[in-house]
Amino acid sequence: MASATDKTGTFTGWHFLAIMIAFFGTVIAVNFTMAWYATHSWSGLVAENTFVASQEFNAKAEHMREMAATGIRGELTANHQGIRYVLTHPQRGPVPADEVVASFHRPVGTKQDFTVTLKHEGDGVFTTDHVVPVGEWIVDLKTNDNGEVVYHEAIRVHVFPGQ
Repeated sequence: MASATDKTGTFTGWHFLAIMIAFFGTVIAVNFTMAWYATHSWSGLVAENTFVASQEFNAKAEHMREMAATGIRGELTANHQGIRYVLTHPQRGPVPADEVVASFHRPVGTKQDFTVTLKHEGDGVFTTDHVVPVGEWIVDLKTNDNGEVVYHEAIRVHVFPGQ
């Protein structure tokens, strides 16, 4: 006595193959998408030579502490109209200097980085009409007087649209 078997709902090798292709296809697609975003959004370059950068870190940190201890304070304004930097000392007033060299770097990537020299306008005010694109910037400012660095600071600024 043979009974008839019902073929509906049977899990076959083709079903298994379809599930495996769907699963691994999704994993591979996500990995390729993430790899594409990683290579197109960040240069990956934090330092040219990480060993040398690590050796110089303590000296640079000490230099920045010395600059902060001078009491000099800088105020940076950067927007679509240009760049303005005011350098003063609490007791002595405006800081005498010839020029300020400002290096603008994106926190991620190097495509839009630029360096400008700000002209001395008097009373510790330095300006340029260079337009700063919208977004986050790390600005390295070196103030020079007769070829010697008087003040050096690095600050982070955000330029807003229409600012």
